Amino acid sequence: MLRPVMLITLLVVFFTPWSQLPAYPETKEAALSGSVTISGAWALYPMAVKWAEEFNKIYPDVKIDISAGGAGKGMADCLAKITDIGMVSRDIYPEELKKGAWVIGVTKDAVVPTVNANNPVIKDLLAKGVTKETFEGIFVSGNVKTWGAVAKNDAGRPVNVYTRSDACGAGETWAKYLGKKQEDLSGIGVYGDPGVAEAVKKDETGIGFNNVNYAFDPNTKKPVQGILIVPIDINGDGKIDAGEDFYMDRDTLSKAIGDGRYPSPPARELFFVTNGKPERKEVKAFLRWVMTDGQKYVTENGYICLSQGSIDSAIKKLENE
Repeated sequence: MLRPVMLITLLVVFFTPWSQLPAYPETKEAALSGSVTISGAWALYPMAVKWAEEFNKIYPDVKIDISAGGAGKGMADCLAKITDIGMVSRDIYPEELKKGAWVIGVTKDAVVPTVNANNPVIKDLLAKGVTKETFEGIFVSGNVKTWGAVAKNDAGRPVNVYTRSDACGAGETWAKYLGKKQEDLSGIGVYGDPGVAEAVKKDETGIGFNNVNYAFDPNTKKPVQGILIVPIDINGDGKIDAGEDFYMDRDTLSKAIGDGRYPSPPARELFFVTNGKPERKEVKAFLRWVMTDGQKYVTENGYICLSQGSIDSAIKKLENE
């Protein structure tokens, strides 16, 4: 005769839909071991770190080493087979595909313009926003030299422009929004996303651009202390309307990126890239996990989920191509 506790356990299992039962890895998967090396875009670095942490809870014998350094480094390291996976936060070039780049989109985010929180015309910037044309005058032609010219008032303090010194997706994406390439951007070159944020934070008259997850504090989900995001006056009417007011909270901005209210570019897709289709089982297992269970960590970490169709296509490409 079954003991009462065992009988209750059997009844719970029998009457619980299989989809609601805890998922346990198969013995073969649980024994997975090896290493995965990843380098590249600062934009993807925080998300990749989170994915690696969660993956290691299931597969503790797989060592995952991740380093940031810009999208250009990620692509170069991948094609040179220095790393297994490159993180790339810009469009993939045709010549890179010809060299063997194998690509899947894994999530989305955006680049945002950032200024010092004590900017001399901050109230006007937040209320009026800045048009694409004015950003072009700041970052490309250099015709906009004072904050008065930005805010359409008599403020005479100069605009100090900061850009990226490393080949990066943020620079390429921000330049693409302005109809240019990264090398067309003017300003003081600073290495890395954290570097630009820190430079702007220290300069009351500074302006730069950052990936979303370096412009916002991951704990408070508000702009990093000392900087603010400049609203884009999308329709050029000289004010930030109710539908354009989504810059003071990371989750609100992420929603605007996801539903298309924030322009694309500077919103963009983020990619994992390998040299040819991945063959090593630990690399394939990590990529497949990212595109399945790993997607549940995307939104809570300030990124935007891909469509289910894009996810299904990536999994099919990984399994069948």
